[in-house]
Parts: sequence; C-alpha cells; structure tokens
Amino acid sequence: MLLNRREDVHQIINTIGTEKGVKGIRIYNKQGTIIFSTDSSELSKNVDVTAEACIVCHNSEVPLNTLTNQNKMRIFRTPGQKRVLGVINPIRNETDCSSAECHAHSPKIQILGVLDVMVSLSELDSIKSETAKTTIINSAIITIVIGLTCGVFILLLVNAPMKKLFKGIEEVGKGNLDYKISVRSKDELGVMAVRFNEMSGKLDSAYKEIREWSENLNVKVHEKTEELKNIYNQVLQIEKLASLGKLSATVAHELNNPLEGILTYSKLIAKKLREIPPNGVNLSNGQNPQILLTYLDLISSESSRCGKIVKDLLLFSHRGDNEFSKVDIVPIIDQSIALINHHLEINNIKLIKEYCVESLQIYCNPEKIQQALIALLINSIEAMNHGGKIVVRLNLEKKYALLRIIDEGSGISEKDLPHIFEPFYSTKEAAKGTGLGLAVVYGIITQHNGKAEVEKTSSSGTTFLLTLPLKNYSGS
Repeated sequence: MLLNRREDVHQIINTIGTEKGVKGIRIYNKQGTIIFSTDSSELSKNVDVTAEACIVCHNSEVPLNTLTNQNKMRIFRTPGQKRVLGVINPIRNETDCSSAECHAHSPKIQILGVLDVMVSLSELDSIKSETAKTTIINSAIITIVIGLTCGVFILLLVNAPMKKLFKGIEEVGKGNLDYKISVRSKDELGVMAVRFNEMSGKLDSAYKEIREWSENLNVKVHEKTEELKNIYNQVLQIEKLASLGKLSATVAHELNNPLEGILTYSKLIAKKLREIPPNGVNLSNGQNPQILLTYLDLISSESSRCGKIVKDLLLFSHRGDNEFSKVDIVPIIDQSIALINHHLEINNIKLIKEYCVESLQIYCNPEKIQQALIALLINSIEAMNHGGKIVVRLNLEKKYALLRIIDEGSGISEKDLPHIFEPFYSTKEAAKGTGLGLAVVYGIITQHNGKAEVEKTSSSGTTFLLTLPLKNYSGS
C-alpha cells in the first residue's frame, strides 16, 4: 500500500481469501464504503455503522481510535447457521503512510479505514463436536471400566470376606463354636476374621469347660470334700498335738521323780545283793538271793523304759524357744548324721549323702530341725533289720528346701499310713517304741510352716519328705 501497488494488494488478499476456512476479506474506507472484498458483489456498497462489525467503534458520537483485542473479534452466524469469526483491524494513518508521495489524506486523520477478515468456524465446531463426542464416549467407557473394576474389587475384597464372616456368625449361632474363618488378608476384614476366630475359640473353650464341669460336678464336689477332710484332719491333728502336749508335760513332770527314785533304789539293792557271797545267805524258801537280782534287773529295765517314755513325753510337749535365725541347713544335716553314726555301724547300714547344693540358707530353729532329723534317721534304722543303705537327699525347688530320707526297710502298711504321725501310734513292738517320734517330727516341721509326709512306701523301702520354706517365718 505504501508503494500504491493496489493490484498486488488485491492479488494478495484474493489469494489469502481462497485459503481453507477464510470466509472473506473486506476493506472499508472511513465513510463505511467497501473498497475491496473477496466477494466482488459487495464492492462500493456502504455498510451500516450500527452493524455488528461497526457498532464497536461507532456506539458513541465520536468513533474510537483504538480497540482492545477482545472488541476486535466477533462471532456471528451465516444464513445457513454456520458460525463465522470476524476480526476487524483499523488501518491507521501512520507517519510512513501520510508522508508517502501517493498519499492523499491529511496527516491529522488517524484512521483511514478498516480491514475485516472473516474466518469460518465450521471446521473448529466440527472438531469441537467430535472432541466432545469422543470425550463423552471415553468418559462413559472409563466410567464403565472404573465401575466394573470397583465392582470386582468390592466383590473379591469386600463381599466375599463379608460372606465368610456372615457364614461364621451363622455357624457360631448354630452352636459350631470351633468354626474358623479362612480370611488371610491383613486389612480390617482380615483383622476382624482373626478376632472372630479368637472369640470363637475362647467361646468353645469356655463351653467345653462348662460342659466338663456340669458332667463332672459330682467328681469335683467329691474332690473338694476330700480336700476339706484332709484340711480338717490336719487341724484336728494339730489340736490333738497341742492338747496332748500340755497333758504330756504334766504327766511327765509328775512321773519323772518317782520313776527316778525306783530306778535308783533298784540299782542300789542290786548292788548290795551282789556284795553277798553266792552261798552266804539263803531265802526262807531255800532259794539263793541272787535270783532277786533278776527281778531287780527287770525292775531297772522297765523303770528305764518308763523313763524313756517320760523323756519322749517331755520332748513332745516341750516347745523351747522359737527363735528362728538364718542358718545353713547342710551342717545341721551333717551333725545329725554324725550323732547317729554308731547306730549305722551297729546295724551294718551305709548312709549316702546327695546334696544338690554345697550350702543352703534357711530360717529355722537349728536344734529343733536337728531333733526332727535324728528322729527320722533312727526310725529308718529301726525299720531296716538286715542292713542296707539310707540316702539323705537335699534339693532346692523354687522357695523351698526339699529333704528326703530314703531307706530300704520293710515299708509302711496301707492301714498304718494314715496314723503314723499321731501321738502314741507305733508299728513297733511294745517294748521298742512309744509312738511319739514321728509325732514330734510332725510338730517341729509344722512349727516351721513346712510339711512332713511319706512321699512313697513299699516293701522295698520308704521315702520321707520334709519341705521347709527358705523365707523368714515366725512360728508360734
């Protein structure tokens, strides 16, 4: 245009107008006359300033000189209802233009005309419509796929485990308490299945225990009754020992002095008689007075036996001081064995020590424990008529010292076993025992809050078990 080569400009515009999508190109002069158009029928026609392409600038008394990019564009529809994008661009009277030789306008004029380019939006609308359709179809497909995926997920990971849980609840409701749910997942449903299995297992155990109790109630009652009887017998035994202890102390004190006098004078008379020559004096019936020595020896022997009974009564009734102290039980056992060592040699008995520890501290009365051990060892020796061996075994179990005395005697009969710790009950011949030895042992061990019992017995021997606590106990 600066060179005033209109034919070239027209050719360029016509060429552009033939491009695909370009609906048309028009140039208006300042008076609104179409001076060029790709549609030759529009040439020299005036446009209405109130038309859509012109109203943007001519909506006021003074036309606009500049437009925003948004106001430069408009979209309208052709008679065939196809959309067209129109872009207007003012042709300014630039300095280069107004100073050209061919220019016929004053430099004061700012706008020479308007270039109006119209582009068809049909292809864009078609692409938009196709894109919208494709988007809708793809969205539908994605929605269906997601729905199917969620359905499969819910079916496999939620519905199936829930069915198993419901099945388990139904089985437990029917009484099948050992039913287990086979859900191996580690999610919330898996945790629920694990807790359900634990609950059903506990219910099953509780139900079986209740059923067992109901079925064996009589047996349980009988067992508890026997336990109460044993406790009652132990209490009764302690009461007997206490009562007999008081009675024994009184009787022993009253008998001790007369018996001591009888024994002393019988020995004195026997001594005087032994001083008489064998043929020196005869009795009135002609018998030798030496026969009286036999009678006196019998009196002395029986008096000694009565004295031993009185001594045992005193031991049985005498409580002594109950001051407990922490001592090593091993030396006490060794001292007790040393005191009865001559009895072992006389009866050809071998004693074996089996200590699991070299030293074991317990709270006890050492003299009383030694007295009880000696009584048990003497009892075992007297039960072994043909020699053999005695085992003294010391063990530590939790908070208790376990002392076992194992002999190879003839054992204890079943009828005697319940009564062996009762006072004055003896399985020996009348001349050999008072029946107080094991009662004294029972009393001493009970004072130490321990337990004396026959662990086992048979024709090949008996095992006595003494259980003594290690902790401090202040007995009464």
